[in-house]
Amino acid sequence: MTAAAFAIPLWADLLSVAIGSVQGALVAAQFRDRRLDVLGVAIIGIATGLGGGLMRDVLVNQVPAALQSDWYLPVATAAALVGMLLEWLFRRLRATITALDALTLGLFGAVGTTKALALGLPAIPAIFVGAVAAVGGSVLRDLLLVAPIAFMQVGSLYVVAVLTGAASLVGLVALGVDVPVAAAVCVLLTFVVRVLAVLFSWRLPEQRSIDRLPRLRRGTRD
Repeated sequence: MTAAAFAIPLWADLLSVAIGSVQGALVAAQFRDRRLDVLGVAIIGIATGLGGGLMRDVLVNQVPAALQSDWYLPVATAAALVGMLLEWLFRRLRATITALDALTLGLFGAVGTTKALALGLPAIPAIFVGAVAAVGGSVLRDLLLVAPIAFMQVGSLYVVAVLTGAASLVGLVALGVDVPVAAAVCVLLTFVVRVLAVLFSWRLPEQRSIDRLPRLRRGTRD
């Protein structure tokens, strides 16, 4: 499989950035106790949209795509402003942020995994790069907001959703499925797993301290 077969259309990368920036601005706008101004909300939206791609390109030792085109920063800025200005509307649609969040994960995971494969990375590292690309923007967002990192919280299943989608992309490509089709499956699968995790409160086992682990009573025989 040649690298050309894995070429990522500019519009697909920009779509990921735009949706990520909208989602980041929507989340930032909810932190009214932080008294963020317009510029602050916009910066957080831009960081969310561009963060995953920046981390992805650093991992694969590439000049960040956002610095190789005049489109990325304007698109991220415009999308962040849209998210901020229409926050009052999106707030009334209760599932909007969750849906955008899940879609962002899928898009960044697909683009990141595809780019890693294009550069010749093996399957497991390619999946890892895709996962970092997917959660990188939200990590920057939460750090800027001084908030708990979303993908590390109980019940989020962020990484599980991304790994599921990225693994499906790598597996389908290995079976000879066209890259656009494999990428679409990756986005859909990531989206579905993330949304179902929210709807049905799926979660991984919570970390427990040693003193909370079950113990055998004294005198109990094996």
